[in-house]
Amino acid sequence: MFTSSPKAGRLLPALMLSLCIFLPLHSQEISDTGEEEFSDEDLLFIESEGLTVVGSTETTQQMKALNREDIEKFHAPDLASLLQPALDMSITRYGPYGNQTDISMRGFDSERIAFLIDGVPANSPMSGEFDISVIDLNAVERIEVIYGGSDSKYNVSGALGGVINIITVKEQKAGLRIGTSLSNTAALPGKYYDRASGEDKDPEWKDLFDAQNAAASVGYGTEKFSVTANGFFNRADNHFLYQDDYGKTLRKEKNEIRDMGASASIVAHVQDYTKLIAGGDVYYGDKNVPTSGTSWIAGRQLDFSTRQNIILDMPRFFRDDLAAEASLSHILQTMDYGPPGGKISRHKQRSLMAVNRWTWYGFEKLMFRFGGDYRYTNLDSTEVGGHDRHDGGMYLGAEYRPLKKILIIPSLKTVFSGTAAEPVVPVPKLGFLWLASDSLSFKNNYFRSFKNPDLEDLYWSGGGAAGNPDLKPEDGWGTDLGLSWQPVEWAGLESTVFTQWTRDSIHWYGSSDGNWKPQNVGEAVFFGWDSRLRFVIPFSPGPVEKPVLSLSYQFLNSYLLSYGYTWDSGKRIPYMPMHTIGASLDIPWKTGSLFISGHYETLRFADTGNITKLDPYFLMNITVNQKLGGSFTVFAAGRNILNTSYESFDGYPMPGFTLTLGLKMNFDIPTEKADE
Repeated sequence: MFTSSPKAGRLLPALMLSLCIFLPLHSQEISDTGEEEFSDEDLLFIESEGLTVVGSTETTQQMKALNREDIEKFHAPDLASLLQPALDMSITRYGPYGNQTDISMRGFDSERIAFLIDGVPANSPMSGEFDISVIDLNAVERIEVIYGGSDSKYNVSGALGGVINIITVKEQKAGLRIGTSLSNTAALPGKYYDRASGEDKDPEWKDLFDAQNAAASVGYGTEKFSVTANGFFNRADNHFLYQDDYGKTLRKEKNEIRDMGASASIVAHVQDYTKLIAGGDVYYGDKNVPTSGTSWIAGRQLDFSTRQNIILDMPRFFRDDLAAEASLSHILQTMDYGPPGGKISRHKQRSLMAVNRWTWYGFEKLMFRFGGDYRYTNLDSTEVGGHDRHDGGMYLGAEYRPLKKILIIPSLKTVFSGTAAEPVVPVPKLGFLWLASDSLSFKNNYFRSFKNPDLEDLYWSGGGAAGNPDLKPEDGWGTDLGLSWQPVEWAGLESTVFTQWTRDSIHWYGSSDGNWKPQNVGEAVFFGWDSRLRFVIPFSPGPVEKPVLSLSYQFLNSYLLSYGYTWDSGKRIPYMPMHTIGASLDIPWKTGSLFISGHYETLRFADTGNITKLDPYFLMNITVNQKLGGSFTVFAAGRNILNTSYESFDGYPMPGFTLTLGLKMNFDIPTEKADE
């Protein structure tokens, strides 16, 4: 649920209700002597898929994945701009690139979605949020999305709405790879009313050069190790035309963004199949943050973050039926916000996280998973104060196949809640998979979801607001039932119905004395249906290579049972559309592709009383890619090509038509193997 909150200028008025990183799959074959032999074929499969294969290629969970080829089709400036057209996710934004962005899954916002980078939790311990700006999509190899709170793959806490795992590490093929890309984004110029002078002004033609992106990457691989490095820079003025409530055409200003980042990783083969993986990244952003959606007065925000990971992957831990993986991560995040004429707000948080996961393939029909995670956080904040925090948990799970076509996946994680009343909380999950036929399968999950309060909720002080150290964790239960049906090679259907109940959701609200304080007042029930159709046109007209048509429909009905509302009140969760419809057409040819996507969301409400309405909107995007020889690719991405006027968040207009033109260059230079 969204309610107003005065947490300095950084927190805009919104709060919504709501390793097995790569423990690998290996196959066992029976030799002529009757003994089991280890096959490395699946290890090759693991490397080609990134750090995503866990236990079994079959799962009871509703999952989606985007590989590198999928990501490159969209040329999206950030993660949200990719997930909305690619997976038809609901996105709430306060503006274009660099502004606060919220991704929703099954009715829950980003604070209640677990974001992972290479399998390691990345949500802020202070606010629970995840800054999508730190992700360089040019460095992402794969994105994994797990819907709902049924995650038994990574077993992370706080995943009420789901899990988004961003995979950046990939083992490079032998040789040297160099890549660069340059692009320019143009906003549609036009005449507008200048509020400062009170006069109409001619089009600002410099808006045709509103934003630029530059990115570079290099990768080098041998038989024993590989290394990659990536870097990017963005300049975004975020100037665009919009209409105010009085029908005047205005121009967005004071929302300029300058940011840059770099990342690097190395994968080294230690012995046998054991690998040592080390990586890290750094991000810096200089942002103008408007005091409101239509204001030309802005505060300045400086963001800095850095992350380092070291992972030891042991697919065979002294024996063929035991696999282990251990990781250690360090994250440093700082944010300085200077409101116009106000006191600077500074926040520095440092986290150290350890993850250890094991898989034991001990029996023919039974496999065990067990492990745990621990995170230490140190926070130094002008509004939250100085605090240390310890959290984590341990889990035990299994995959049991009583029959060839039936898979049962139970899991139990004990989470350290940090409360005296309930210091350890059990979070059980149970999943079923039935392979009814070669073309039809059914999935069913039952799960508990759980999330500790964020440090802001507990300890915030200042700006007319105060945290509540007596807050209870957010808690809930859910279930889903899905099917996957592919009657023919060229057509497939995936459909899932789900329901989820949550209680003790944390919300900030104002008291009679004008001060704001969080309370466990949120309770809601969600009912939904997610269906996707995919058609591969079984012929190739002319130079086209089998076009692909995809259709999706998402239904979400929610009942807000807080603030005195009952079932009969019929109040919906703010910013959650009841109907979301998506369609896309992918037309590939030998040297390029054309991708057309449409995204439609119905009426949304901006408040808990369902009084303020946000109109339905439809967005259409078109992306064209064309190779020029073997190393060069030109691309064009038209977003909101119908120039739809809409607001994603109440009072914050979004850009109309924008056009991105760019050039990508990739060079593969073969080298001799290191051992030769």
